[in-house]
Amino acid sequence: MIVIAIDGPAGSGKSTLAKNLAQALGFVYLDTGAMYRALALKAQRLGIRPDDAERLAQLAESLAVEFRRDASGEQRVYLDGEDVSEAIRTPEVSNLASQISVHKGVRQAMVARQRAIGAQVSGLVAEGRDTTTVVFPNATLKIFLTASPEERARRRQHQLQMQGIEVPYEQVLQEILERDQRDSTRAESPLTEAPDAVRIVNDGWTKEQTLAYALQICRERLGLPAEAPHG
Repeated sequence: MIVIAIDGPAGSGKSTLAKNLAQALGFVYLDTGAMYRALALKAQRLGIRPDDAERLAQLAESLAVEFRRDASGEQRVYLDGEDVSEAIRTPEVSNLASQISVHKGVRQAMVARQRAIGAQVSGLVAEGRDTTTVVFPNATLKIFLTASPEERARRRQHQLQMQGIEVPYEQVLQEILERDQRDSTRAESPLTEAPDAVRIVNDGWTKEQTLAYALQICRERLGLPAEAPHG
């Protein structure tokens, strides 16, 4: 089994790179962040407080979340059979996901689920803030993708605008900085750069440039053909 794990801070482009890389290589794409977002959305709907560690851990163990591809091949996220792909991307749910992911019981339940998914496939591209250090510490290839907070805030603001959500740049930047602080200082599975990870700083890069560079690294490190197969 080949596992490519992509880690990095919020807004660095992990999801986009992982999705495109998986498609280019014909691998399965595991969006671990979407799993935490789905959990946050479920907790919000049930009125569970972000500091209620016990109830959140129980919810994580029983969470009915799955990934399906639509007719166009786009991967969608389903919670209790409902397509929540857009609902889990709001700023409120994003911030809530970051808050509830600090709990040990929550992370243990989610990591177990993520490893189980990885064990069922021959090629996997997984992304998230602890995939290289906790979920898949023995991944075949580890990539730490990052960019400056200002660059990441600009991307996040643009992403929200595309969803019809207008948020001032200063507010988005502040939320990015707060999330970086929370993710890097939490007691359970903090955001850290694995010593054996390939570091990619993609300030000013397009998603195509980031993908091309990552594919080059895959070819060099994994011995893949010069032209990666498309799946």
